[in-house]
Amino acid sequence: MNMNQAVPLGQLNRAFSPPMGELLSEEPGLRPPGQDPASTIISVHSSEPPPKDFFVWSMFNTLYMNFFCLGFMALVFSVKARDRKLVGDLHAAQSYASTAKCLNICVLTIFLLLVVVTVVTVSILITSTLRY
Repeated sequence: MNMNQAVPLGQLNRAFSPPMGELLSEEPGLRPPGQDPASTIISVHSSEPPPKDFFVWSMFNTLYMNFFCLGFMALVFSVKARDRKLVGDLHAAQSYASTAKCLNICVLTIFLLLVVVTVVTVSILITSTLRY
């Protein structure tokens, strides 16, 4: 095909794609004799890193800040995210990890609010007793 020749859009893919036999070409001797080229397994690896599972954060929240059992639920979702990541289901792993992250943030927020309320209450009580 000449480079100056116009190619209709429908034929563009056929003009630049190799024939089907060349798609699965590989070095001879890698495939057992008699195996069909269509049965060759092709693995695709993603360049993006796997999602985080927030397991350590969930474990810490379960042990030290388990308000309303949210820390335990975060741990459950972290374990589910880790299991899905090991199986290779990255979409489900991302979903479980996102839920674990939200639960961990909720536990941390409740803990920080409780600490602030406690500090303010104690300081008010101490200042009011010192006045009288």
